[in-house]
Amino acid sequence: MRSHLLRGTASLLALILAGCAVGPDFQRPAAPGVGQYTPGTPLAQTASAAVAGGAAQTIRNGRDIPGDWWRVFRSDTLNRLVAEALKANPDIQSAQAALRQAQENVAAGQGALFPTVSGSSSATREQSNSTAATATGGTRTVTSVYNVTNASVDVSYDLDVWGGTRRNIESLQATADYERYQLEASYLTISSNVVTAAIQEASLRAQIAATEDIIKAERAYLGILQQQFALGGISQADVASQQATVAQDEALLPPLQKQLAQQRNQLAVYLGRFPSEISGDDFELAGLTLPSDLPLSLPSKLVEQRPDIKSSEAQLQAASAKIGVAIANMLPQITLSASYGSSADSFGNLFSPGTVAWSLAGQVVQTIFDGGTLLHDKRAAEAGFDQAAAQYRSTVLSAFQDVADTLHAIQYDADTLKAQLAAEQAAQRSLNIARSQYQAGATTYTTVLTAQTALLNARISRIQAQAARLSDTAALYQALGGGWWNRTDVPAGRKQPTPSLPD
Repeated sequence: MRSHLLRGTASLLALILAGCAVGPDFQRPAAPGVGQYTPGTPLAQTASAAVAGGAAQTIRNGRDIPGDWWRVFRSDTLNRLVAEALKANPDIQSAQAALRQAQENVAAGQGALFPTVSGSSSATREQSNSTAATATGGTRTVTSVYNVTNASVDVSYDLDVWGGTRRNIESLQATADYERYQLEASYLTISSNVVTAAIQEASLRAQIAATEDIIKAERAYLGILQQQFALGGISQADVASQQATVAQDEALLPPLQKQLAQQRNQLAVYLGRFPSEISGDDFELAGLTLPSDLPLSLPSKLVEQRPDIKSSEAQLQAASAKIGVAIANMLPQITLSASYGSSADSFGNLFSPGTVAWSLAGQVVQTIFDGGTLLHDKRAAEAGFDQAAAQYRSTVLSAFQDVADTLHAIQYDADTLKAQLAAEQAAQRSLNIARSQYQAGATTYTTVLTAQTALLNARISRIQAQAARLSDTAALYQALGGGWWNRTDVPAGRKQPTPSLPD
């Protein structure tokens, strides 16, 4: 019996000294084994079109992403507004506060690894009554007034024998890492939103300008028709048809102007401003450069670059650590405590000989019956880990889909712009021919109206295709993680957080 007790004690001491922690040690998921994002032959270069924003783009496999990726559009105004948004946007400020809160929770959790020391002191003045015999054989009441002064220091320490406290710290640290990557995701989202808003604004301005130009040309042509009608060369029906066309195209302007106003309001909110505070800083398609080279990270690197994947990984580690916490709660809990103090009739006599009292105590608590609470807590933690693992896989799949979708968009939107430019040029030629033929009496005015409508639609579609290529570029940088690991405006220690299990 004694040998068993000695072996058990030795094993317990060895476990304490080794600092083991029950539960699974977190293993980071392996990177996906796929070699490319899209099926078939990977895209190497896009089509080109002889128009602003129509240059061919070359995919550079394995090239790193700059932390200030929005500078590839070469717009000083855009660079300034992105910098403003990253400082003033309330969503980013909220994410920063959430990170600070999580970091403080880690620091608070680490305090459980140390003993709790508390001190107390008290002073009372008391009165007591007693009876005493008198010389005549009677009794009398004796009143005593005295002081009692106490002072003590108490120490309590919960031995983290099974590593439950360390697993809890691991979970808190993983939660802090989650908030850190959520902050990076906020930076990426806001910068991408500002870039996209600028491109959309530029597109709307170009569509409005194109519509106004066509309306101007249509009005000029209406003047020619009115002169011809006055000379008796054409019917009033032809003039009325052109007037209707001008009115219809003028009706296209208010919806575009409404979209532009709403886009400006949205941009103001991204910048942390009120809509009434936005002014100037107009964007034009000609002021945004389409980069000729596009980076494409290796598939094996994507899981390290996407903030949403890193956030999901941190949640997975937190769920893993909670299993260890649940297991540790099922095992005996050992607490050591000590007290050292003194009780005297005055402060001056504290800790004098005969007034000191001390104690040492150890306590072991083991739950014997709890209706299965601890067991089901453990099973719930295991289910939570399975859920986090499934969510991680879903996040990775969605990330790869984002990149694949963007690569397809880059390829086919380039093809679209090339085709739309050809369609616009053909529509312009068709309108010129229709007007010449109509003036020569070789065709009806319906042909002219059809050609005018086709030109307006083709020009608007070409402008939208130009903007789509710029948006595709921004979407690719966002899909690849935005280069947050290369940012220079953040402390170096924050850029590469490494979750670790406390020793």
